[in-house]
Amino acid sequence: MIDVRREPLITADVECVLRSVGSDLEPLTAVGREVGAAAGEDLLERMEQIGDLPVGGAVITPAGNLSASFIVHVALRSHDEPVSVGGVRKALQNGLRHACRMDIETLALPPLGTGAGNLDAEEAADVMLEVLRGHMESEEYPREVTVMVATEYELQAFASRLEPAVD
Repeated sequence: MIDVRREPLITADVECVLRSVGSDLEPLTAVGREVGAAAGEDLLERMEQIGDLPVGGAVITPAGNLSASFIVHVALRSHDEPVSVGGVRKALQNGLRHACRMDIETLALPPLGTGAGNLDAEEAADVMLEVLRGHMESEEYPREVTVMVATEYELQAFASRLEPAVD
């Protein structure tokens, strides 16, 4: 099941949250910074030990002080490579693989790759929902995914793509 809600990601009652980072593992968005701050100092120390990720890469860590158990960090851009549909696709696929390997049943994530100069909410919704549907059709985990959006615009972009087609 895929759902969309207009709520802060850090309030999600799930086993795992997914956040976007740069290849240097620094958060790319206010939501990513909020997740890092809520998780606490242990997460920051752990991230420093990991090093860099290629664009499209993913790594999973404990979630620290969050109610979730894990955070999957997905790299969407580097100094040489901007955010792209292909980078979002690859990063989300790799993030979902980590969640699947850990038998994570519930996952929450924000719109990936959005923001000034990046993808618009419609592009993000198209690529993310394509990847999520494909993964969930072929894998057992995660069983429930919630896209946590911040604006009415994002809510409409995702919700309209989740509605069943009417003939």
